[in-house]
Amino acid sequence: MNIILLDPKNTLGDGLYGLSSRQQTHVSKVIKAQQGDVLRVGMLNGKIGEGVYEPPSEDRVGYIHSLNLSSPPPEPLPMVLVMALPRPNMLKRTLQNITAMGVKDLYLIHSAKVEKSYWQSPVLQTESIQQCLLEGLEQAKDTVMPNWTLIPRFRPFVEDQLPAILKDKVGLLAHPYLAKRCPIDIQQPCVLALGPEGGWNEFEVSKWHEAGMKSVHLGDRILKVETVVPVLLSRLYPA
Repeated sequence: MNIILLDPKNTLGDGLYGLSSRQQTHVSKVIKAQQGDVLRVGMLNGKIGEGVYEPPSEDRVGYIHSLNLSSPPPEPLPMVLVMALPRPNMLKRTLQNITAMGVKDLYLIHSAKVEKSYWQSPVLQTESIQQCLLEGLEQAKDTVMPNWTLIPRFRPFVEDQLPAILKDKVGLLAHPYLAKRCPIDIQQPCVLALGPEGGWNEFEVSKWHEAGMKSVHLGDRILKVETVVPVLLSRLYPA
């Protein structure tokens, strides 16, 4: 946790913002902050700066006050990420990684090789996804929560929604077969589609191509989703 993200909903009034139990544990045990210490904070979906810490008391949770927020959050990646729903234990790590790297628009989509049981996982509960994204923001000292959408049906998305999403963007389909080498530093907004373990099937690839997506690969090695995400993002938009 490299920044304490304050939620406007957690205001205590008079410019005081309460800490969650997880934040309080971090402040107490990791930062080891004392009363009056100045901490790096940010307002969720707002600016970044500093605030003064007050520890919990018998009648009040720990809180931050005297905010001085003047710096904007990091620039987001100009990317829409469409990702076949990974297995639940991989999804948590992947959500944290893509958020830390600056992805702000995410679609989690069904695919023929995605187990239907994945869609019943508690990880897909709104609160769980939001928590993973929040941890990614805290890691990267960012404040802007990504937009995310669950897409349980492949074909209607690719045929009906994707054309509008693709407008004025480069469409890249991560697919290792009959593909060109993934470009570097494209300097354009893009839509990137990542498949499940086992990859997209022939029908899905054909629908992506019909919509205007171009297949790209990273070489002979086939990487897991949690590995390929940071590799592709850092290749397309190097820091």
